[in-house]
Amino acid sequence: MKFTLSWLKEHLETDASLDQIVEALTDLGLEVEEVVDPVATLGAFRIARVIEAAQHPDADRLRLCRVETYPDGPEGAAEEVQVVCGAPNARTGMLGVFAPVGTHVPGTGVDLKPGVIRGQASNGMLCSERELELSDEHDGIIELPEDAPVGVRYIDYAGLNDPMIYIKITPNRPDALGVRGVARDLAARGLGTLKPLDVTPVEGQFASPLRVEIEASLKEKGCPLFAGRVIRGVKNGPSPLWLQQRLKAIGLRPISALVDITNFFTVALNRPLHAFDVGKLQGDLLRIHPVDGGEDIAALDDKTYTLQAAMMGISDAEGVASIAGIMGGERTGCTEETVDVFLESAYWDPITVATTGRALKINSDARYRFERGVDPDFTLPGLELATRMVMELCGGEPGDVVQDGAVPDTSRAYKFDATRVASLVGMEIPEAEQRATLEALGFTLDGDMATPPSWRPDVLGEADLVEEVARIASLSKLEGKPLLRPTPGVPAPILTPMQKRERLARRTIAELGYHECVTYSFIDRDSAQLFGGGSDAMSLQNPISSEMTHMRPDLLPGLLQAAARNQARGAMDLALFELGPVFSGGEPGEEAVHATGLLVGANAARDPHGSRRMVDLYDAKADAEVVLEALGAPARMQADRKVAEWFHPGRAGRLTLGPKLALATFGEVHPKVLKAYGIKGAAVAFSVLPAAVPLPRKATSTRAALVMNDLQAVDRDFAFVVDAEVEALSVVNAAQGADKALIERVSVFDVFAGEKAEAQMGAGKKSLAITVHLQPTAKTLTEEELATVSAKIIDKVAKATGGVLRG
Repeated sequence: MKFTLSWLKEHLETDASLDQIVEALTDLGLEVEEVVDPVATLGAFRIARVIEAAQHPDADRLRLCRVETYPDGPEGAAEEVQVVCGAPNARTGMLGVFAPVGTHVPGTGVDLKPGVIRGQASNGMLCSERELELSDEHDGIIELPEDAPVGVRYIDYAGLNDPMIYIKITPNRPDALGVRGVARDLAARGLGTLKPLDVTPVEGQFASPLRVEIEASLKEKGCPLFAGRVIRGVKNGPSPLWLQQRLKAIGLRPISALVDITNFFTVALNRPLHAFDVGKLQGDLLRIHPVDGGEDIAALDDKTYTLQAAMMGISDAEGVASIAGIMGGERTGCTEETVDVFLESAYWDPITVATTGRALKINSDARYRFERGVDPDFTLPGLELATRMVMELCGGEPGDVVQDGAVPDTSRAYKFDATRVASLVGMEIPEAEQRATLEALGFTLDGDMATPPSWRPDVLGEADLVEEVARIASLSKLEGKPLLRPTPGVPAPILTPMQKRERLARRTIAELGYHECVTYSFIDRDSAQLFGGGSDAMSLQNPISSEMTHMRPDLLPGLLQAAARNQARGAMDLALFELGPVFSGGEPGEEAVHATGLLVGANAARDPHGSRRMVDLYDAKADAEVVLEALGAPARMQADRKVAEWFHPGRAGRLTLGPKLALATFGEVHPKVLKAYGIKGAAVAFSVLPAAVPLPRKATSTRAALVMNDLQAVDRDFAFVVDAEVEALSVVNAAQGADKALIERVSVFDVFAGEKAEAQMGAGKKSLAITVHLQPTAKTLTEEELATVSAKIIDKVAKATGGVLRG
């Protein structure tokens, strides 16, 4: 937001200095980004008289000028200098703008030094408008009227001594996008008085030849109110110098009086307007409606845009004449030939305008303000004020105001409690001062209820009232106070059990050698669909970009993208992990925290001993089991093959407690997924659900004490011939169940399968060899007892899998 000091003082009666205003603005939350003071750039340029302009003796196009200057101002002593000038209009007796030696000329970037041009001394410069960056005019030097005071600074004479202030506006302060809104804050701080604004309606002199109509589907939200009036008989030429200077000072290019007036109201009062040339409109109706899509419109920025279905347009009988709330069309734009103008003032829905502007990639001042929220109550008063300015600058006769819709009801009230400032902010402010602050900002107070003004859509609760009071009083007045002395004893835990569990999972995976990633929770639709998501319920209404349109259904998309980026830079062996939320729907509670690890490439660096190999599903399974063990999962977990479709169906599994409670998934990533992300080499992953691990039954429960046994353990090996489709886990579980008290663990140590195995044991057969670790607790086992246990193991395996002891 840019404005000049004189522009601010049109709304604020103040004696405050520029420095005081700048300091107050930043303290109020309107951070000052830059102050451009013309004195610093143009203060050295003064009005001077050309005493004599003679022909240069050695150059046909140069003149030798004797210039009368007053370096210390008109009250000081006169000084005569010689200047070599090439301007064709340099002549004896003229008044111009002189820059002495040592001056920096902004239009050329040159610091003036004493010089010699074609053998003649030149000490200074008579300047053109371009050299002062006032315009592009460079055909001659500036000529001033005969009554211009010699010796006076040119910026004082031309009214250019007007500092420009550039402030940052946060999204929650749309009211500060108008000079009056800034003035209101300064007045509330006590730096002056807000001047009244006369919004007396202008009486129409004739019935409007144009009608306006809002399609019913848009009245509820898209465009609640559209109004305008025809002003006929206007003369649209260059705007007055004061208006041009004001717009130039903030970086806007003056175009014509009608266009400059709309730009003036956009900045001064945060009221974007648009002017249609009535002579170019077709028919007698302006219609506000959702477009069908595919319409092309040549806009005022000299670009053509193709509209998409449901975007809002303003159309006449010929077609779309304006992109609603964003930019007008070139076909109906005002020019110097405009005689009758339709001045439009409307209230547009911020979300609709933002969506359209982003889709079309149009950044206009109107869009910038409408998408943040303008004052709906000021729609009609703004039209009346603009009408009056058009008549003052362009003449004309106003018609009746035509409108469709009504001002949307934004009224709301919140309880005002003066004691909350002390409790929330820590500032002691008298209640009378708090009330005066809110009233100065436009709030209406009725007893203990406060109603925000229509231009403050950001005030949405009692805490916002406290913020406004504290902001105006200045948060710099906060006094530091020591913390209260802590209560003796052990403090209560701060982290919840689940927060502790997530921290433990993160640390455990990092200790395994994985590098942590933090990726966006938003991914593109194709990636979401690849991992079981991508539904409308998980799409974002206002996405950051086309690659972030849906909530992620899994952590693997982000990890795979990170792996692909690393491989593209030569890092082929990777161990990445992330702990974060994934989403199964768009409603509260349809999310869960996952801890996911991804291994890509080899398991170790290249070495001379041949221990390097490609990662496989058992690496992922082992790491998942380490994490689950750290989280307190029971040691005896089951495994099955019920995995998601983005895992390899034959090389992946789940770790569960019972048939339903899944704790983790592990395995190879499906080849089609790797191809979609461009991953080279082997890739395996695991995903642990920390919340699924059962919590201890009692909050005080700890791990059981370590029990050591002094009786000799016994290992017995068995080799079973089973069908090739039998899983090793089935054999292990059957053997484990033979004697749960005596058998401590069972493990597979050999698998003999393939053609050679079938040649020995029969077609479709394989051999699984297991070790059963027996740990007695009461007495040493005898041979008879060992034989009994062995028979139970053989019987259990036979019943469960059909396996027989290999001979």
